[in-house]
Amino acid sequence: MINKYLTEMHLHTKETSNCGKMPAAETVESYISLGYNTIVVTDHFSTHTYYKYNYDSLNWQDKVDIFLKGFNSAKEAANGRINILLGMELRFDSDSDPNDYLVYGVEESFLRDNKDLLNMNISSFSALAQKNGLMIYQAHPFRFGMKITNVKYLDGIEVCNRNIEHDSHNDIAALWAEKFGLKETAGSDHHQKGNEGLAGIISRHEITSNKILLDTLANQDYTLYEKKL
Repeated sequence: MINKYLTEMHLHTKETSNCGKMPAAETVESYISLGYNTIVVTDHFSTHTYYKYNYDSLNWQDKVDIFLKGFNSAKEAANGRINILLGMELRFDSDSDPNDYLVYGVEESFLRDNKDLLNMNISSFSALAQKNGLMIYQAHPFRFGMKITNVKYLDGIEVCNRNIEHDSHNDIAALWAEKFGLKETAGSDHHQKGNEGLAGIISRHEITSNKILLDTLANQDYTLYEKKL
């Protein structure tokens, strides 16, 4: 019998993401009850993350501390019962690029060592990501308000986004991925109760670390999961 392990690839917490409405601890309990093995916490990392704060008075380490609140809360609540990995949904401080990018393989040290992340663009960040072994997937690329990104800067795109408040035109995203040979991922884009556990990836091995996650994605050693409603 082949083991199957379920991973959430797109999830927000109330502690960090201003659009998040469900505390990390409550979210963790829900995902455990749903049978997930791993959660990749992908809170928003953008200037909007700090709108409740005096942005200009924060140094970079303060900003990282604030960003990590949701991840750290989830990790504490999990207490080893479910794997909690750090990712991010990155948006640059740029009027010309309104897109959101899911970044996988992120470690706290990477965030603390790269204080200009929000002032970069997809070209410069892609080079930095490659240097550090990270992978970039454009989130919900055909949702209203997004722009087409040059595929040379991407490892893949999110072809199944199950946010209950948006139409992400997943069918178009799937065709786009096929056309350009992009890797695919799926996620619930969880923000609130009722949005948990709607999508993810299924792997033959448990994803217990970012290294295993990156290897799984690079080798496309998984299938997409979408809960049927």
